[in-house]
Amino acid sequence: MAKASTKKLTGIAVPLGALYTKENPVIGEYPDLALFAEFCKKADIDLIQLLPVNDTGTQSSPYSGLSAYALHPIYIRLKDIPEFEALYNSDEKFKKRYDDFIQKFAYTLRYDYDGISKAKEALILSLWATTETYKKGSPDADLAKWISDNDWVKTYAVYKNLKHKYEQASWKAWLKEDQQKTPEEIKKLWNTKAFYKEHLFHAWCQMIADQQFTAATKKVHELGIKIKGDMPILMNDDSCDAWAFPQFFNQNLRAGSPVDNENPTGQNWGFPTYNWKNLKADNYSWWKKRLTLSEKYYDAYRLDHILGFFRIWAIPDTDANAINGHTEPYAALKIEDLYNLGFDDDRIRWLSQPHIPTGVIEDITWNHESAHKILSVFCDKIENEELWRFKKTVKGSQQIYWTDLSAYCNDDAANRIRQKLVDYWSNRTLLEVAKNKFVPLWIYFKSTSWQTLSDREKDSLKKEFDALDAKNEVLWKKQSDEILSALTKSVKMTPCGEDLGVNIECVPVVMEKNGILGLRVIRWTRKWAENGQPYIPFADYTALSVATTSVHDSSTNRQWWNEEKDSAKAFVYENASDFGIAKDWNEAAKLSNEDFTPELAEKIMLSCAKANSMWFISPIQDFLYMEKRYWLDNAADERINIPGSVSKFNWTYRLPIELEELSKDDTLIEKIKTVAKR
Repeated sequence: MAKASTKKLTGIAVPLGALYTKENPVIGEYPDLALFAEFCKKADIDLIQLLPVNDTGTQSSPYSGLSAYALHPIYIRLKDIPEFEALYNSDEKFKKRYDDFIQKFAYTLRYDYDGISKAKEALILSLWATTETYKKGSPDADLAKWISDNDWVKTYAVYKNLKHKYEQASWKAWLKEDQQKTPEEIKKLWNTKAFYKEHLFHAWCQMIADQQFTAATKKVHELGIKIKGDMPILMNDDSCDAWAFPQFFNQNLRAGSPVDNENPTGQNWGFPTYNWKNLKADNYSWWKKRLTLSEKYYDAYRLDHILGFFRIWAIPDTDANAINGHTEPYAALKIEDLYNLGFDDDRIRWLSQPHIPTGVIEDITWNHESAHKILSVFCDKIENEELWRFKKTVKGSQQIYWTDLSAYCNDDAANRIRQKLVDYWSNRTLLEVAKNKFVPLWIYFKSTSWQTLSDREKDSLKKEFDALDAKNEVLWKKQSDEILSALTKSVKMTPCGEDLGVNIECVPVVMEKNGILGLRVIRWTRKWAENGQPYIPFADYTALSVATTSVHDSSTNRQWWNEEKDSAKAFVYENASDFGIAKDWNEAAKLSNEDFTPELAEKIMLSCAKANSMWFISPIQDFLYMEKRYWLDNAADERINIPGSVSKFNWTYRLPIELEELSKDDTLIEKIKTVAKR
């Protein structure tokens, strides 16, 4: 596939699972993409953007991949499997199970990920049992060729079968002999006669998924519509890849993000970070294969959290929150640098190790002796002082949370004590990230030790921290340019990067150099440092970008307008002419205080479509708002995901209309065409 031209494109972002038809009213499936493309063609939509469609196992989040390469079986259309018709017509039990499956899961407000996944797998297993491959115990010619062309599936199949053996438990909980397998051992397991039929089942499933997805994307391309896929930067810790390629992952570190206004303890995503040194030594083959396989279906791809290619926020796997994280790679102060600033070993310990006064625990226990006993569980007392330092055996805040204190106090006091100790675990100015190498804690200025420094000492340390920032920029620019240059050149797809919240100077430079389109979420594209935080005019958007009204992690336009009135008012003021009013704050306030309507939805979409970005791609919900009949009673139900929460609600959004009916809606189609022309 050729790289996208500089022609402006309009796109719709939709999760595949959100689509459904009269014949298939349960969950969106690979073939549904072709029917959705017919609607897009009528509406002059140039591009369809999908969320990731990789296998995520028991996790509904498409960003929690069980495999970097395997497609999700949940999107397989059962009726399109060659063996379906014969079994459905000849086996009354299978027919009833299938009909019950449709009846149970059809037309729900949100789809039941767990229920559909389990029921569908059982039905697929029944179909598998009628294949010649199953009966003979060896692959037929088609499957044999597919496996030969997709050698990765052997590792995936072995892993999936082991997951089934261990009842979906994490591979870290498996018996020791199964926790680590060399490529040779995996190959041997693949061919083991006792498991071979189970392995072939998973390969057969992947072949069916690939065939259905390939056929659907071919029809989309025949209509002249491009497809943009999504490439999660990280892999689940409990994934086939983390199990099979341990050399590419740092299991002692977890990825996340540092403290910010909305996340006072940062975010710990629980995914292992990459070992970029080993990936580079292997010529980034694992990453390149991800892209090459994606290129079978997509014309463009979104690199999730592109900042992670520059630097990842790395958190010790022993910590519960993200406060004690640091960037990888990093520039560090050596202990000699601290000596040269006048800090001796005692002062360095004071800066880099938490010191806990007895009183903070005594205030909870109301007993000096009891406070000493509890502190002795975690800490060593500093001689002749009512101060304590954590024992060397305490490796992280998780250990503190897990420690049983029932012998010393009641549950309420124990919880308060543990939280107080976790707070102190991050009460330090410096983090020792390697022996005698230190970086500043992200919120070092809040630490007790920082507050005790003289102004001269603070100034001298701050200069060193600023120097580290400058060195880090060089490190991050070098790493990201090496990685992104290698990856983007390995395929012809157009690269896009999710660069939200980035304030690192080298990011736009490296992205532009490698032809990577940035992301501009319009409601967040503002001059945040200026009074009133005005919106950046659409004419000032960089062309090398994708503009969007909202994303899968944000509220929709309807929620935004009704719940974030100050933001809506600033948007109306900046784009007053699009709303037929004068550029006046009173006029903008009056309009923004009105309830959301289809007319306002249309004006917002038409206004946003003016953005100077190369592509304008917005979620389907924001397009559907232009017709009131597609609104759900509760606007919150139209969201895809609520970050920071884990629930059956997340990632299970469904369209409020069947695709057949949507394709007949000439009124909506004409409105979308107007947006596309704008």
